[in-house]
Amino acid sequence: MSPKKLFARSLTMLALTATSLTAIAEEVNVYSFRQAFLIEPIMEKFTKETGVKVNILFAKKGLIERVKREGELSPADLVLTTDISRLVKLTSQDLTQTVNSDTLNKNIPTQYRDPDNQWFALTTRVRNIYSSADRVGPVDITYQDLAKPEFKGKICTRSGKHPYNVSLVASVIAHEGEENAKVWLEKVKENLARKPQGNDRAQVKAVKDGLCDYALGNNYYLGKMLENPKQVSWAEAVSINFPNQKTTGSHVNVSGVVLAKYAPNKDNAIKLMEFLSGDTAQQMYAEVNYEYPVKVGVQPSKLVASWGEFKADVLPLADIAKQHKAAVKLLDEVKFDL
Repeated sequence: MSPKKLFARSLTMLALTATSLTAIAEEVNVYSFRQAFLIEPIMEKFTKETGVKVNILFAKKGLIERVKREGELSPADLVLTTDISRLVKLTSQDLTQTVNSDTLNKNIPTQYRDPDNQWFALTTRVRNIYSSADRVGPVDITYQDLAKPEFKGKICTRSGKHPYNVSLVASVIAHEGEENAKVWLEKVKENLARKPQGNDRAQVKAVKDGLCDYALGNNYYLGKMLENPKQVSWAEAVSINFPNQKTTGSHVNVSGVVLAKYAPNKDNAIKLMEFLSGDTAQQMYAEVNYEYPVKVGVQPSKLVASWGEFKADVLPLADIAKQHKAAVKLLDEVKFDL
């Protein structure tokens, strides 16, 4: 091959290599505990606006263990979670890295992001107390009321060990101390109509079936049941109540995101994090899954707005997260699920 042809071929190879590297760089890999029906439309919108391809691995459990097992070779750039406990678990196991972003800091209130910028909330969800529409109606109620004698045999809930309930117990510890929280938890257990079982929707169905008058459940499940022909009668059988409106405010959990420690596409990952905290994605979260947008100024869906405004607990989630280990210990000590 002549020197001239060799030079031309080298230029071609360099161009192809550059093109390939660009193609590889224009993607981001997401491990998601969140479901496809919600996340895929948002990611499609992101790709349309930025040209960055999003590869998603969906799973209900095991993603944290997978990231840990994969170590430095993990393809994960971001992990999307459904609650604060998994955000804390990822952080505490040194599987995340710091993100310094003016956009994230502007869009997400301080209360809903890690002080060290290791995790960021994307939506909020209330731990409501549902009451029988026929037998009780709307009530002014607190989480503490559930421990009173008059609630004996009237309460249904899923497992105490579920992350949603662990966070609720952790918030009680954060406000009242571990000793008082244990007393409260023991009395709530005594008032249960049955052993903890099923998911949040199953508790609403139990109220409809007359097994109990009150049930713990996240707010968005009411919206999801109202759009499900098989479950709409369950939803119509309950009133949604926002607890602790005259005291600390209702306990609020979050869905959120972390940047994986060994993210191979860090720049695109941060770009996606910022998109998820912006107006377009926040509105999609609100409309599709009836969650509350974390960004101030983005409105909830009409259905969620119809439930009325409420006072949320203002205690930083990071403070509540510090009590998660103590919450699990208390749940074991009182044998809540047994």
